[in-house]
Amino acid sequence: MAMLKWALIFLVIGLIAGLLGFTGIAGTSIAIAKVLFFVFLVIFLVLLVLGLTAARRVG
Repeated sequence: MAMLKWALIFLVIGLIAGLLGFTGIAGTSIAIAKVLFFVFLVIFLVLLVLGLTAARRVG
């Protein structure tokens, strides 16, 4: 269950980075926010898959 918690944390961080990057709120750091969005999105997906497979093995 801890793995799913981390996946959700990275999802929220990625959504915030995407919001800042794609709406132009961040100004000069738009490129950084876009990169962070995709990095955290990939981390979220990896942790989500790992968490779901670990939960199936245990449960």
